[in-house]
Amino acid sequence: MTDGGYLAVDSGGSGLRVAVGVPGQAPVARRESREPVRTGARGIDPAHLLAELLPLASAAAAEAGLHGLDTAVVGAAGFATLGDALRAELPGALARELGVRRVALAADAVTAYVGALGPRPGAVLAAGTGLIAVGTDLTGWRRADGWGHLLGDCGSGAWIGRAGLEAALRAHDGRDGGSAPLLACAEEQFGPVHGLPGRLYPRSDRPAVLASFAPRVAACAAHDPVAAGILRAAARHMADSAAAVCPAEGEPEVAFTGGLFGMGDPLLVPLREELASRLPHARQVPAEGDPLHGSVRIATDLAAGRLTLPGEATMLYVLPGQGD
Repeated sequence: MTDGGYLAVDSGGSGLRVAVGVPGQAPVARRESREPVRTGARGIDPAHLLAELLPLASAAAAEAGLHGLDTAVVGAAGFATLGDALRAELPGALARELGVRRVALAADAVTAYVGALGPRPGAVLAAGTGLIAVGTDLTGWRRADGWGHLLGDCGSGAWIGRAGLEAALRAHDGRDGGSAPLLACAEEQFGPVHGLPGRLYPRSDRPAVLASFAPRVAACAAHDPVAAGILRAAARHMADSAAAVCPAEGEPEVAFTGGLFGMGDPLLVPLREELASRLPHARQVPAEGDPLHGSVRIATDLAAGRLTLPGEATMLYVLPGQGD
């Protein structure tokens, strides 16, 4: 068996994804769970994360023929605001349980950034049900939005879906700004719209329900100017967030990552136009990989002692004294 492996983790809303390998090489083995890590009064629960992670890491290391995991990088949703307990407890637990000597904990926005662009200056839009923009000039991190569906996430799947349903309800009422095609789609998906508030407001998964309507908005955009206008407005919001975090100097790169961009040209065409207008000095590039790929990249650089990304406690926390 081989010593000196890395453990890369992506902890998100749908569970854990884990990859192990040898620095400088692609991951050899992967595992995943379908149970999201709990949050509580102390934020992200380190004990629950560890309970989910250890069986996956051990099984993947055994499959890869790795005797030891020297380096671990954990990217976690909510880390920027809910990560205090993880910072306090997870590095020591990984050292005790797996023999890890080098640890970095990161916000999922950071691993999304690194997965998309690597250690280069620029900005990344990460969009699905929610939306956040993160950027760096390699001296510090900047983030914009990511405030959730009630206070922000402007341009996200939940935002597009809510705007589409509003247009449907306007058509139902006979108010200006309504869309008959979106009304038909809403009633096909949810039933009579007069009952929509009662079906939507009590749900704990309300953002995901709203986001489930976003593809219907995209499908209507080619023949419905109201739907097209919603996607154009979403693109403007995204460009606002990207512009807020993108370095103003040099030749930064801009990339998109996340499931929302699977809607294709109805969203991507106006977004590319808005970004070209707002950030003419930036180069738009395709994302190279996803957040787990970002964790792998950080782990490889951390193991080799060449991590050049800026460290910040709430964004990318490299445990003091753990590096070689």
